[in-house]
Amino acid sequence: MQIITEPGPMQAAVEKLRLCRQRIGVVMTMGALHEGHLSLIREARNIAGTVILTIFVNPKQFGPDEDFHRYPRPFEQDAAHASAAGVDYLFAPSPEAMYPEGFQTTIRAGALAEGFEGARRPGHFDGVVTVVTKLLEITKPHAAVFGEKDAQQLAIIRRLVRDLNIDVEIVGAPVIREESGLAVSSRNIYLSAEQRKAAGVLYRGIRHADSELKKQRNDLAGITAEIEQMIAGEPECRPDYVCFVDDGTFMPAETAVPGRKYRLLLAAWAGSVRLIDNGLFTA
Repeated sequence: MQIITEPGPMQAAVEKLRLCRQRIGVVMTMGALHEGHLSLIREARNIAGTVILTIFVNPKQFGPDEDFHRYPRPFEQDAAHASAAGVDYLFAPSPEAMYPEGFQTTIRAGALAEGFEGARRPGHFDGVVTVVTKLLEITKPHAAVFGEKDAQQLAIIRRLVRDLNIDVEIVGAPVIREESGLAVSSRNIYLSAEQRKAAGVLYRGIRHADSELKKQRNDLAGITAEIEQMIAGEPECRPDYVCFVDDGTFMPAETAVPGRKYRLLLAAWAGSVRLIDNGLFTA
């Protein structure tokens, strides 16, 4: 595995790969690799001959009161995991390499970014789409693999590449879960044992929605209220939002239409740790 830290050499490497007709897949991460990330690498390995992993803790997607400075950065451990997983190139730039002095051009995410995570974290998705665009230009992949756990982010990135005619296939990969059902996340390391167990309530909420929708129940607002009560009933947890949205538009939906796809979006606090999850259903 080759480690590259500057955009220029990374671009030169991928230009040679493309000239040799290599199909390139990229997985973009902020490091602190876990099984969820490794599943994305495996998916990229399945669809591309050359796999690039990026590790960059992007300051532009963190708010002033968020955990940028304490975000875990175990680079040597991450590099070992990446090599063992079959990554060919590890691109790990510094903030100065990505945003050199005088940097001023950014991209604004559109209407898909206005609710839910976008409302809770103003400017977050603008930082995401800016860095994703830069990383796509630097790594020049044929396919980019993103986890479905960040469902709103995935929808925004798909809209980004459509709107800007970026020639890349965006591939969504399923959520990887712990034994309790808790979605694997780098922030799970901040959870105590009690909080980790309690946070499994998010997945129990998803299973409750699945059970109710299989009964042909169309009262989405009622189901979300029940899930909010489930989360609030856990002593270590408190709900942030629970909402069904149309999977195509991400507009909130209160009543299901048979045959339509809906995504249940959940966010909750377990102690001081904010967690998100989602599930996709057909009514």
